Amino acid sequence: FWDFLILFFCLPVVIFNEITKKRLLGDVSCRIVPFMEVSSLGVTTFSLCALGIDRFHAATSPQASARPIEQCQSIIAKLAVIWVGSMTLSVPEILLWQLVQDTSPVSGMVTEYCTMKPSSNLPESVYSLVLTYQNARMWWYFGCYFCLPILFTVSCQLVTRRISGTEKKSECRGTKHSQCESHLNCTIIGLTIIYGLCTTPENVCNIVVAYMSPDMSKQTLDLLNLINQFFLFFKCSVTPVLLLCLCRPLGQAFMDCCCCCCEGCSPDTASSEGSADSKLKTEMSSSIFFDKPRESPPPLLALGTPC
Repeated sequence: FWDFLILFFCLPVVIFNEITKKRLLGDVSCRIVPFMEVSSLGVTTFSLCALGIDRFHAATSPQASARPIEQCQSIIAKLAVIWVGSMTLSVPEILLWQLVQDTSPVSGMVTEYCTMKPSSNLPESVYSLVLTYQNARMWWYFGCYFCLPILFTVSCQLVTRRISGTEKKSECRGTKHSQCESHLNCTIIGLTIIYGLCTTPENVCNIVVAYMSPDMSKQTLDLLNLINQFFLFFKCSVTPVLLLCLCRPLGQAFMDCCCCCCEGCSPDTASSEGSADSKLKTEMSSSIFFDKPRESPPPLLALGTPC
């Protein structure tokens, strides 16, 4: 959902600015767009950490059936913590950016662009904090939004694989359960790889600009900033598709909801009975956030769409 917000709000603003050299919504978009983009990095970072912890708990659970189904309120509470925490850490971006107008020496047109400069009208204590954030912004980006999710995911995967290998030697677990756990681990690894590849150019550009900005022209800095935003939009476009393709239960639920909205997609009785087995296996498989009990399977019924 946050990726959708980035594509729905930030992408048109950036495209409009590149075409017309005017900032859509003026100073408001100049502050909100960086805030939403940094919040997107925080949401992805802490979500990957939460998913890594969940996979670790699934691997260290004594018995698959002993782990209760997580309530919807608990999941919503975790998502709220991730979202609120990400937006709170991104608040300095609102105070850091401001809109500046400049006259082009070639065309003579007045162009608008955003610059990273705290406003002098801020209170002295707030101004000092924002200035400190600006000086440490590059390493904060690199440490929190790049190193943290990658190192956290790699560590959780290594520990999970070691524990799973030890359990396989001591006792033989169900083949379906092992395949499902391996598939979910591959999903998290795929999301981490996409995130790492898309955020690497931004971190490299930030380091280069920090040490070579006096020797670089404004056009070069604008081009690097545009490349960084392109990779961010690419990540927001690819991540949902990758998640739906790799996570079969989520992808099946999404397809069922899409078919529910179409009048011609309602299955007949014979097809629903024939697909009951496959839908039952989908429901019994582990989700990313919790593992369902597997000791006593539910009765075999003709299942319809989730809608």
